[in-house]
Amino acid sequence: MTDVTKEQVLETLKTVRGPDLEHDIVELGMVSDVFISDGKVYFSITVPADRAKELEPMRLAAERVIKEMPGVKGALVTLTADKKAAAAAPAARPAANPPHGHAGHDHGAHAPQQPPRAGKIGVPGIGAIIAVASGKGGVGKSTTAVNLALGLLANGLRVGILDADIYGPSMPRLLKISGRPTQIDGRIINPMENYGLKVMSMGFLVDEETAMIWRGPMVQSALLQMLREVAWGELDVLVVDMPPGTGDAQLTMAQQVPLAGAVIVSTPQDLALIDARKGLNMFRKVEVPVLGIVENMSYFIAPDTGTRYDIFGHGGARREAERIGVPFLGEVPLTMNIRETSDAGTPLVASEPNGIVAGIYRGIAAKVWEQLAGQSQRPAPAIVFE
Repeated sequence: MTDVTKEQVLETLKTVRGPDLEHDIVELGMVSDVFISDGKVYFSITVPADRAKELEPMRLAAERVIKEMPGVKGALVTLTADKKAAAAAPAARPAANPPHGHAGHDHGAHAPQQPPRAGKIGVPGIGAIIAVASGKGGVGKSTTAVNLALGLLANGLRVGILDADIYGPSMPRLLKISGRPTQIDGRIINPMENYGLKVMSMGFLVDEETAMIWRGPMVQSALLQMLREVAWGELDVLVVDMPPGTGDAQLTMAQQVPLAGAVIVSTPQDLALIDARKGLNMFRKVEVPVLGIVENMSYFIAPDTGTRYDIFGHGGARREAERIGVPFLGEVPLTMNIRETSDAGTPLVASEPNGIVAGIYRGIAAKVWEQLAGQSQRPAPAIVFE
């Protein structure tokens, strides 16, 4: 079977009319860079933000014609909003017969029901969405995120984890999950699962060595589809493992998703804390509560002598938390076991649940849940997806 090319995809998309019903979406410049991997086609369609719901039938039409192409195994097509493109978009006639919405499910029985923040659409069935972030890479954020999620699970909650690092997804390896997710009716994706966690990651959709060369709108589209077009079911908490830094992915999650809060991960030294402050400030600017700071790689205890070494200094994250008035969630030591179990896909909280470090992670999870449960709660509005 001949591989599908970008040119063939664009040619096929010329059969899909744009909002003006006179020109096609390719001619109007609405299609992002097309990415093809393992027979699956990925692209987004840029539309005015205030017309996204109205133009959903156009997205469905584009998805349908691509899936019908010979050699195509699947398609990930999403709408994305770009201010410049929205301003330049052609005037359009009102769309007739918009699709009927589906009522959202009730939240989990014992989840803190977080009201979606203004202008942000919630996810049916999920009580609270929290981000685990860092200002820079190399501080153990993903390892912390997966053990935090497992800690919440061990504490009796229903938990899922979304790997929001499009360029460097870690969850397939950290949770020892392989294979491709299945779909419901060719659209809604079933999450993968291990250790009782429901998981979604771009790493399940493309090969591990595939380089994701995407611009901002494509990253935004993929993230929102992995969040909102996945059959998460009823969850108390969805943990989002954010990529390092304060770029497109972070802003998309912070500005378009009703995050109940963010956990910041940092190592103790000043250099890491400088970058952690950037992440803190970003969440504060977009009015996302900071649930607290975790000091990772806080200290090292030599297994042969029991001598403690503060390799990266010690206490910097605690002092930073006190300085800015956010909770300090705990210190996670630097141990060979954390590295070995992470590489093996057997996180410590799952593989050594009675161990000292697993207890630290469960303690951090308990503090995070206390922060969520302590937030002001109002009855959640009905959520309708169209």
